[in-house]
Amino acid sequence: MSEHDGRSAGPPREYEELRARLRTTEAAAERIGTRLDENAICEELAGFLFRNLCDAVAVDLLSQDGRLDRVAVAGAVGLLTARTDASPSVRAIDGGHPLSEWAVVSGGTPVHLVSVPLPAGNRVRGAVLAVRVEGGFSDHEAATVRFTARLAAVHLGHARELAATEDTALNLQRALVSEPGRPHPNLETASRYLPVGPRALVGGDWFETVRLHFGRTLLVVGDVMGHGLDAAVDMNAYRSTLRDVASTDLAPHRVLRQLDALVAEDPARRPATCLLVRVDPARGVADFASAGHLPPVIFGEGGTAVLADVPVGPPLGTGVGGYEGVTRHITADETLLMFTDGLVERRGEDIDVSLARLAGLRLPVGETVQEMVDAVVAALDARHAEDDVAVLAARLRPRRP
Repeated sequence: MSEHDGRSAGPPREYEELRARLRTTEAAAERIGTRLDENAICEELAGFLFRNLCDAVAVDLLSQDGRLDRVAVAGAVGLLTARTDASPSVRAIDGGHPLSEWAVVSGGTPVHLVSVPLPAGNRVRGAVLAVRVEGGFSDHEAATVRFTARLAAVHLGHARELAATEDTALNLQRALVSEPGRPHPNLETASRYLPVGPRALVGGDWFETVRLHFGRTLLVVGDVMGHGLDAAVDMNAYRSTLRDVASTDLAPHRVLRQLDALVAEDPARRPATCLLVRVDPARGVADFASAGHLPPVIFGEGGTAVLADVPVGPPLGTGVGGYEGVTRHITADETLLMFTDGLVERRGEDIDVSLARLAGLRLPVGETVQEMVDAVVAALDARHAEDDVAVLAARLRPRRP
């Protein structure tokens, strides 16, 4: 063979295989772990290996009780059962890293399998099972399976860390946005808090009920501007201060004046909107006052709704004051629904249109307060809202004869 012929023969096969492996690993880095969700990562891993190397792939994860659960499959799923009658051998590849390998016959067809662990430090998260018909895995291909498994394992670790952080945040949410205080027995209430999205951190939406003298109850819904821990800390401060001010039994608009003046003394405190309703079941009246908050809706006996006309003052924390109150009769056939803006607001939509959607709801007659809250949340698809949602509903409890 001449020197010219040697050059035209091209690079060695090993070199080409190495380049192909590099291209595959680069593609894997782009396509595995695009979402920090365990099932999604496993599905991306299985799909990638099926498209690039295998005829079938399965991904198993260890459950809390140590059981292997199959969370993702791709390709000819029937081939994955061939493992049961096989005796594995250990094969060292990629710098001596071992993997388990089988060669069996499934339906008269030779089937080759490799299994690679999903590492988690000194432990194992699970395993990847890759299957190929008529032909085994080369060292480069087996090394690629191992690389993608380790890549997915890293993303799985990040996903579990994120899930743990979210659990902590949600527990903090539940602690801060706890069930409101117990109203007087003459008032039936129900509440709901929904953080925005599955990865929400604590925010500034809150609700509260405060027992007052003579069988009256103060209902509160508020929303601190912003999100995150700072908003949650401010929300808790507003809530505590309001309890103290409300205990003096002032009218709702005077409670807002006092609260606004106190909060304005702290320049670091975030502004907040707030709606107060003092319900007096004995007299059948409700006193309303608003600090920049959306009006409540009142569902009547027939399930139809109207928006209460409440004068709106500036948000709390501005120090401007100027809050006014309004009184309205309320009966045991009516249900008062207070809420934060996340329940109704939609991006790019005028707020009047959003409120009209809520007021246009027709709820079944005879439902409990909790059932009405559930119906409103479902009708407005509040679980997919673009902001946190807090809802507080109340109804006079009929007097016993």
